[in-house]
Amino acid sequence: MKATSATQLCSCGYDGSPISAAKQIPSHKTSSPTHGVKHADPHMHVEPDEVNALAQLMTWKTAVADIPYGGAKGGIGCSPRDLSMSELERLTRVFTQKIHDLIGVNTDVPAPDMGTNAQTMAWILDEYSKFHGHSPAIVTGKPIDLGGSLGREAATGRGVVFATEALLAEYGKSIKDLKFAIQGFGNVGSWAARLIHERGGNVVAVSDITGAVKNPEGIDIPALLKHKEITGHLNNFSGGDAMDSNDLLTHECDVLLPCALGGVLNRENAGNVKAKFIIEAANHPTDPEADEILSKKGVVILPDIYANAGGVTVSYFEWVQNIQGFMWDEEKVNQELKRYMTRAFHNIKNMCQSHDCNLRMGAFTLGVNRVARATILRGWEA
Repeated sequence: MKATSATQLCSCGYDGSPISAAKQIPSHKTSSPTHGVKHADPHMHVEPDEVNALAQLMTWKTAVADIPYGGAKGGIGCSPRDLSMSELERLTRVFTQKIHDLIGVNTDVPAPDMGTNAQTMAWILDEYSKFHGHSPAIVTGKPIDLGGSLGREAATGRGVVFATEALLAEYGKSIKDLKFAIQGFGNVGSWAARLIHERGGNVVAVSDITGAVKNPEGIDIPALLKHKEITGHLNNFSGGDAMDSNDLLTHECDVLLPCALGGVLNRENAGNVKAKFIIEAANHPTDPEADEILSKKGVVILPDIYANAGGVTVSYFEWVQNIQGFMWDEEKVNQELKRYMTRAFHNIKNMCQSHDCNLRMGAFTLGVNRVARATILRGWEA
């Protein structure tokens, strides 16, 4: 198996001064391209150990989802909200100039994550094409007009909802019967909230970096989305009461969805969590100590390497469409996503039953076993 490698590059700002170190750390891979995700956000720890850990998580995530990718992660340490559009473009293009020979359609396929979006991917595509010719499959999560896939924007949030439905069905429950609290109202959290609301679920609390709102009778999610679009924040929403953002994780609910940052559930707050189910829509939101505390309380945790795999799964669909030169309609994208997420859940459950373990251990066992099997088949074993 190829050893993990690391490339550290210096990005420069519009005035030529160093802004950040950009890291691209592909993790272990077998026969497939790695899936490189680009960060640009002050809340993410863009440092080698963190990025390396996220790359390895992506390796197991793609294996659990059973898509032919390895795992990679990369980032730019900056505060995108403090940069102009022109500065972000220059930063992204310089980043791409430094890594263009490290990525490739069959090597490493970047996709958006925190602090990046379809426009970021468009800049990477354009800059990469200057060196290698037009290559739409070099990035995913790009604008529809440049070969992006329908359904990609909502994919991670939609995948979270499909995963939640699969888990709840195991317990004879459905979304419409339960109360939900959602931490994070960015792309993932807002789409999850919207889809839960459409299915009759009762979203009783929502928070993000701009504020938090609660309503025990249920928040009107379309109205909250419109409010945030107009004002840019959750504060002063007339359809609920303001609350301390720090209290959301311990708010009264049936299902808790951490959709923002890692490590938000820890030993300080885990004992006060009231939810019966936790859906890890963010990457590693539960630290090991919290995991143990919650497990002892009987809280069922759906692990991140499965729960938020909808984004990378539809990135795979986009990559396939670009290579084939044949685009799918949105209904097909969503149907295939549901099929992949449902199948993956049942594979995890089978692993749990075989090894008498919880969902997290079952998911990691499934992912590691698949990578190990591919490694042995290629003759790479020690």
